[in-house]
Amino acid sequence: MTPIAKPADPAQDPGARLLAYMLLGLTALFWAGNAISGRLAVGEVSPMTLTCVRWGVIILCFAIWLRRPLRAAWPVIRRDWLRISLMGTSGFTLFTALFYYAAHYTSAMNILILQGAIPVLVLLGARFLQGTAISFLQAVGMAITTVGVVLIATRGDLGALLSLRFNTGDLLMLAACVVHAGYTLSLRRKSGLDPMVLFFVMAAAGFVSSAPLLALEIQSGLARWPSPTGWALLAFVTIFPSAIGQVFFIRGIGLIGPGRAGLFINLVPVFGALLAVVILGETMAGFHVAALALVLGGIFLAEIRSRY
Repeated sequence: MTPIAKPADPAQDPGARLLAYMLLGLTALFWAGNAISGRLAVGEVSPMTLTCVRWGVIILCFAIWLRRPLRAAWPVIRRDWLRISLMGTSGFTLFTALFYYAAHYTSAMNILILQGAIPVLVLLGARFLQGTAISFLQAVGMAITTVGVVLIATRGDLGALLSLRFNTGDLLMLAACVVHAGYTLSLRRKSGLDPMVLFFVMAAAGFVSSAPLLALEIQSGLARWPSPTGWALLAFVTIFPSAIGQVFFIRGIGLIGPGRAGLFINLVPVFGALLAVVILGETMAGFHVAALALVLGGIFLAEIRSRY
């Protein structure tokens, strides 16, 4: 009797790993571009208008493109709609809202440093909630990438850590990190849905859950409809960070798991600093290069475990 072959583990396939690295690297680049867009959007479009409108545009466009796959996947969507909706609400709306509000109460340096907690939380969550083992090299790699983030946050002056003061904004940012880590871990669970269909349903949840926040923004008189520049920024964040980036992130986690994929999030502040040099005209410094080397080196060390 011929034994039944076990299905191949995508995380152990060199081709799948390379694809995951490419997808997650591009995701980090797109999300870094999202941060730059947020800075450029000041005075051009208000935060929740930007958030709600982009999800609305996405579901309108994707509803036409995905109408047949959505009909085929409807039994699964109907069965898991609550779980998927919670994923979209947390990953697409709650994280963004907490991030924006945190920025009103704390410094950019604190936000960047606390953002480095996301891969740590994902790795620990994968270990204690999903039973994923953490190797010594993986822990070392995680620590090195975190140092790279701190280097970017302090702009090469590690002594600035001594002057840090934590406040309400930091608690909001830490809550945002926990939310994003939970969202990342939830993507590990197989839904049986095509990544594009899964993304569409979560985007719909993101639109519905962000609408009340937009209403509050309008009521408070803080809403601003996009200017011509605002529309250009809206088009960028809709296509790249929101649509392509999220789909790439979902696919990357499916290939190598949330614990390993989470480390790539630490590329976001590094890429963001480099994009600020190119787009915003900020000065290129040695700490930019050092931080990029640390983050990439840490990811490489963490990945050695899966190669040998």
